[in-house]
Amino acid sequence: MQTLKAGDTVPDFTVNDQDGNAVSLSDYKGKKLVVFFYPKASTPTCTVEACNLGENYKALQAAGYEILGVSADSEKRQSNFRNKFDFPYPLLADTEKEVINAFGVWGPKKFMGREFDGIHRKTFIINEEGVVDRVIDKVKAKIHTDQILSD
Repeated sequence: MQTLKAGDTVPDFTVNDQDGNAVSLSDYKGKKLVVFFYPKASTPTCTVEACNLGENYKALQAAGYEILGVSADSEKRQSNFRNKFDFPYPLLADTEKEVINAFGVWGPKKFMGREFDGIHRKTFIINEEGVVDRVIDKVKAKIHTDQILSD
């Protein structure tokens, strides 16, 4: 599977958020968008990453960014995650892996000596025309906002 890279146009998608609302890439036309993929809601590193973005949401918005979090979790699990930590941005419940596959972030992983398929933690910075400006492959959960804002 091919991961989207800088210069690639993001294919349009429509997936439900944590509240069952349909969210499409086209909803963000004309805006800069940060799409971050995380393996599983409410797990330690995913929580640190999502909280870092939530705590720095105003700074990200001041820089012109909207944010979408994406995992293959159900709407209910995403809703619980968002409500528990009061995230100011939507979390997409990509249970059919439509967005995950479109961005190419599903694939073989290793964790504690085990190999399995899963979501790779990656963040995509998308410009106003829907083209990938930058990909952050090595996400540092505690300072993720800094990684996004330092281009």
